[in-house]
Amino acid sequence: MTMQSTHGIPLFIGIDGGGTHTRAAIVDGDGRLRAVGSAGGSNMQAAGIATARENIRSAVGRALAGLGGRADPAGAFLGMAGVVSADDRRRMLDLAREVVPARHIQIDHDIRAALAGGLAGEPGIALIAGTGSSCYGRTDDGRSWRAGGWGSMLDDSGGGHWIGLRGMMAITRAADERDQPTALTAPLMQALGIDDIDLMLHLAGSDGLRHGAIAALAPIVLDMAAAGDATARAILERGAAELGTMAATVARHLAMASDVPIVLIGGLTAHPLYSMMIRAAIAERLPGARLLPPLLPPALGAALLALSLGGIAATDAIIGRLRDGCAELDLP
Repeated sequence: MTMQSTHGIPLFIGIDGGGTHTRAAIVDGDGRLRAVGSAGGSNMQAAGIATARENIRSAVGRALAGLGGRADPAGAFLGMAGVVSADDRRRMLDLAREVVPARHIQIDHDIRAALAGGLAGEPGIALIAGTGSSCYGRTDDGRSWRAGGWGSMLDDSGGGHWIGLRGMMAITRAADERDQPTALTAPLMQALGIDDIDLMLHLAGSDGLRHGAIAALAPIVLDMAAAGDATARAILERGAAELGTMAATVARHLAMASDVPIVLIGGLTAHPLYSMMIRAAIAERLPGARLLPPLLPPALGAALLALSLGGIAATDAIIGRLRDGCAELDLP
């Protein structure tokens, strides 16, 4: 038996490639979630092409192994962090053709898949705050605009790397008394494995911390802010303001209605304090916006876009089956 189908129904692959995780979901043409697989991050800008290739290969391979047999999916859509330019798309398409066994493959940035899943194919805005950050809007006539998502060196404001890095910066400023003492110092130094603040300089050097290790510090900043530390709280307030500005910029550029739906996506948006700050920042800039939880995770948003490659629309029945399958297979 091949994995083309069990009853003549074609299969499709949706892939969500982020900075920390890569998730692959195999669905059939009726919208049934058949298998999932996951691996490490595949943002080629942060992890490099070789790591991205291996993690996409692993995630897809694990999903395919969940079904058994030979694979002949009709289409695949990859929503990939770090894919912005036409050259990015070409490079990622070349990579995908090596490791994704689908007859038709399409590539775009990860937040397009996040929006497709979050609003089940409907127009609106997706705001991501995970390892990185970005915002993307799409209208019912296909116009789109992105704000943020420029990577950790240039932007990613309000995302995990941005927060973790500013936590590190804050404790160095507190150490030389340019800023007030902060409760961040002890837990961040412990997490970094150092007992001397001067060792921070080595961590910032060419052999220092990797991108993911800095992003992993964000939960400490979130927890210290919730515990009342003023420095940590100020970092989050600035991050929330940046995220709110992204959403407002996208809505303004696309001339979206005042009640535009905005779906919040990414692990950081689940933190009670930070979520409250983000929502307040959006409400200040877009008072009528409707803030919604995602209907489907980004991997299933990518699956919806893969289905569209086969001419299959996102009907209520398909969305319902995908939601059922998501709960059954515990796809985050």
